[in-house]
Amino acid sequence: MKLYVFGGAVLTCSFGMAPAVLNVLPVSRVVSGTPQASVADTVPLVNIPSFGLCRCPSNPAVAAATAAALGVLTPAPCIPVPAGVWTPGNPKVLTGGKPALTADSRLMCIYGGTVQIGNPGTTAVSARE
Repeated sequence: MKLYVFGGAVLTCSFGMAPAVLNVLPVSRVVSGTPQASVADTVPLVNIPSFGLCRCPSNPAVAAATAAALGVLTPAPCIPVPAGVWTPGNPKVLTGGKPALTADSRLMCIYGGTVQIGNPGTTAVSARE
């Protein structure tokens, strides 16, 4: 059984230097007082906040900072750029008309990082399955 993800879930990025908290807008998908996430909750700085500093060499800001430091990898501020939606989610359960986000889902960043869910914001499986 899969855990479903709710607003307040803790996210980590493989190239980020700090965890972040998923923000889910409560648009007709509130379960027990908490907004349930869908695979479409990927808007940078709205749903997916910054992970502090980014260490990914393919991020243009990191590449520029590294070049300025004569080749020494230099982290730069993180602005997430999702490369699609969360996968796999659960297509059998819809939230806001989109597949529900599950704790095993991943989100790729266009620069190469992988965002994953460290804590889904709940300890129970959804009764909606």
